[in-house]
Amino acid sequence: MKIIVGITGASGAIYAYSLIRSLHQLGIETYVIATGAGENVLKYECGARMQEIAEYATVLHNNDLFAPVASGSFKTDGMVIIPCSMNTLGAIANGMGDTLLSRAASVVLKEKRRLIIVPRETPLHLIHLENMLRVARAGADIMPASPGFYNHPKEIWELVNFMNARVLDALGIDHDLMKRWGEA
Repeated sequence: MKIIVGITGASGAIYAYSLIRSLHQLGIETYVIATGAGENVLKYECGARMQEIAEYATVLHNNDLFAPVASGSFKTDGMVIIPCSMNTLGAIANGMGDTLLSRAASVVLKEKRRLIIVPRETPLHLIHLENMLRVARAGADIMPASPGFYNHPKEIWELVNFMNARVLDALGIDHDLMKRWGEA
């Protein structure tokens, strides 16, 4: 499998960091695109830089519109934007392709591949909701960063793994990041 992971400037970079590491551990070929704000939030919230991400995935520059993922002829199995800022969501909802991240999302949609958007914003106003509806109608899955608590999490990583487990499930990737409902 080949998965693209986008990181934007919304809070919640820990989700992206953990997902990228999980994909690496599962042997999934991963391409990462971060916005400038996404890189800053990753550093601020996780203490991680893109050089560290490069240990787990191929890092692509957001201004490189000649990168393979900018073309539909480059086959991928899907893309996850985690966390997704409302700015990036708006660009995708309105067909903007002026950055590699928004272009790759547009390619995934036009090729009818899986696009998972994990917004991390609250509260949401009408434009945010309309943009989510617009990308959902275009074929994207909206998965707000809303971890469950039925597993009785005791550490932050359990909450992060819950959300990433749901993302991996949506991509059809087997994992053991969480106990499933009804499992002992």
